[in-house]
Amino acid sequence: MNAIITATELASELAGSATPVLLDVRWQLGGPSSRPDYEAAHLPGAVFVDLDTALAGTAGPAGRHPLPDVAVFGDAMRAAGVRADRPVVAYDGGLGWGAARAWWLLRWAGHPDVRVLDGGLSAWQAAGGEVTDTIPVPQPGDFRPAPGALPLLTAKDAAELARRGVLLDARAAARYRGDVEPIDRIGGHIPGAVSAPTTENVSPDGTTFRAAPELAERFASLGATADAEVGVYCGSGVSGAHQVLALAVAGVPAALYVGSWSEWSADPARPVARGPQPG
Repeated sequence: MNAIITATELASELAGSATPVLLDVRWQLGGPSSRPDYEAAHLPGAVFVDLDTALAGTAGPAGRHPLPDVAVFGDAMRAAGVRADRPVVAYDGGLGWGAARAWWLLRWAGHPDVRVLDGGLSAWQAAGGEVTDTIPVPQPGDFRPAPGALPLLTAKDAAELARRGVLLDARAAARYRGDVEPIDRIGGHIPGAVSAPTTENVSPDGTTFRAAPELAERFASLGATADAEVGVYCGSGVSGAHQVLALAVAGVPAALYVGSWSEWSADPARPVARGPQPG
């Protein structure tokens, strides 16, 4: 099953009998809640999911967006109408990071059928899709998280994988090199990690994914192929989920280090590499 769905494909499914649950996961790093944007206009039937409260735990030593409490996550998904036997489609404002975080968490928690709307709300509207300001009241779902369906890395796992496999750093190249660090304690990267900015996974307009063959070629040039052991990290496990999604589109399974650089760099005892090379 493809991990992404086009606006045209989604419109067709919504007109059928087995309609997917729609999750609106609009989010911006450090910005205000996107709930007002959702209330103004969203896909009919879509339920708003707040990334910072439903898809992440409290920021701390484990990172800015650590794994949420499983019970809290399960409650949020059931309140949104998520069922174990019904497909789910997540979307956001177009960047794809918030939707990818929802996709990754649901897949990690055992949901078998989750996709991201490629291009998000903007692609939906560009294709002539309807939007509404009507807030739905979904029937409670029955989804019960069973964590472990997708691989997860700890800080120790990430360090070891960087030595024996391929660990991709999904942040901007300047942060990888350590030239700038606008958020975390220190700049640089995990020794052995390869720079692979998430922004290079999408089309020139920054919204839809590049074609699967292009993504496969890009990742292969970085050493990430279907027969390699591949892991991903970013700043706090959000854009990294988008990278894991892009890898899935390319046919390359990958593990996510959720704590990512926000957890790694918080401990002064952990080594830091700087410059353009893995180190």
